[in-house]
Amino acid sequence: MGWWLKIKLWQRVLVALALGLVFGLTLSNIMGDAAGPWLEQWVRPVGDLFIQLIRMMIVPLILFTLVSGVMAMGDPAKLGSLGAKTLALYLGTTFFANVIGLIVGTVMRPGIGADLGQAQAAPVPEGQNFWDAILQVLGSFLEIPPENIVAALADGDVLAIIFVALLIGAAILATRSEGAAFGSFFDAGSSVFLKITHWVMEVAPFGVFALVSHTVATQGFESLRAIALLIAAVYIGLLIHMFLTYGFLIRVVLNLPLVRFFRGILDAQAVAYSTASSSATLPVTITNATDNLGIKKPVAGSVLPLGSTINMDGTALYLGILALFTAQAFGYDINLAHYILIAITAALVSIGAAGIPSASLFLLATVLSTFGVSAEHTAIIVGFILPVDRIMDMARTAVNVTGDAAVATAVAKWEGELDEERFRDPAVI
Repeated sequence: MGWWLKIKLWQRVLVALALGLVFGLTLSNIMGDAAGPWLEQWVRPVGDLFIQLIRMMIVPLILFTLVSGVMAMGDPAKLGSLGAKTLALYLGTTFFANVIGLIVGTVMRPGIGADLGQAQAAPVPEGQNFWDAILQVLGSFLEIPPENIVAALADGDVLAIIFVALLIGAAILATRSEGAAFGSFFDAGSSVFLKITHWVMEVAPFGVFALVSHTVATQGFESLRAIALLIAAVYIGLLIHMFLTYGFLIRVVLNLPLVRFFRGILDAQAVAYSTASSSATLPVTITNATDNLGIKKPVAGSVLPLGSTINMDGTALYLGILALFTAQAFGYDINLAHYILIAITAALVSIGAAGIPSASLFLLATVLSTFGVSAEHTAIIVGFILPVDRIMDMARTAVNVTGDAAVATAVAKWEGELDEERFRDPAVI
């Protein structure tokens, strides 16, 4: 096994992803419909185990690294500057994602001529109006402080954990010598849980292989033909956003090597693509950011958990394209005002999108309500897309995670918390 461990982890993950693709397709061709149940029983459990292991790390990793990071700042006032820059960048990248999605949807026109005759209506929540969406987002921020700290940790409430960790870190700084022993506990815990995350990541290639092979076997290319143009539009839009928006931020604004950035987060991208969950990928993203990109703990421990919760660029772009797909497929007339409403509403609902597979699809009703799509048409669209949404969800999750890392890199550099020498070095994992 020595030769296996000598290969960089991101290379092992990419090889596993490719092998999973080939294995899933091959098994599907040989066994037909029986391939899915066989993989579900014998292969998929390995992927589920991997997801369970990295989810196990989310809460302790956020809590300990963020408290440790706040203490490393030495000045609680720096949190205000860091938070303002983080939110501004997250909102800014989401704006560009919306614009790119609407442009791609308008140019490619994936809904024109779409045959929805075989689609089965799927139940979806009732859509909100524009102002209700705004109130919901504002309300969610007001609910961040938890009623019970222990319950917030047990439930994995990321925003509440961030809030509590910031308070603990600031209080340790304020109490100085009296809180030093408690601070040492969090410093040690941060190192311990980062080491456990490294161990868990050794399982990543096997988990990725299992998840990808199962997805491909159960949702093979035959199921993609009916909405091939929509899938192409989503992937093209996501790739444009990833390389244009994040590429401009890293290469032009920060004057950092773009290739090195993407190589440094390949592990996180591969795990995000296979799991389709920003939350499940968070421990990997934090590890890549600190070990490969040189982002110090004060930034990695705060910006990345926040991003996994509110930074859903891929979701916002996806919802915009789906809205245009629906309008084109059913012949709804939309004007410039509708485009603006679609963009703003998609951004708002994406902020509250759960970091779990296919969660964003059920936010579509709110976006479609901006131009009066009927409940019947909304149900048909969701039923049409749901069987293959996973294929698109994997890509948009990878983009979400990439955006988290790009914003964290920018904030770290501006706050003097980026080790540029490490950033420019070859990836260490």
